[in-house]
Amino acid sequence: MRLVVDREDDALHFCLDETGVVESEEVRPGVVLGFDGDGRAVGVEFLRIAARASKDQLSFLYFQTG
Repeated sequence: MRLVVDREDDALHFCLDETGVVESEEVRPGVVLGFDGDGRAVGVEFLRIAARASKDQLSFLYFQTG
């Protein structure tokens, strides 16, 4: 898994695995799901994150496992 904050594109990308995204769909305004060649969701992208979180909030990642 990989999480990338792209400040230039103002987006946050969460990739479940490294298979390529061949199709994407905006399921809600600013929320895009990425699908592999078999139609499985392999990532999610949040657009316009500067309006959703402060610069400080985007500087830290809190990771929790169950």
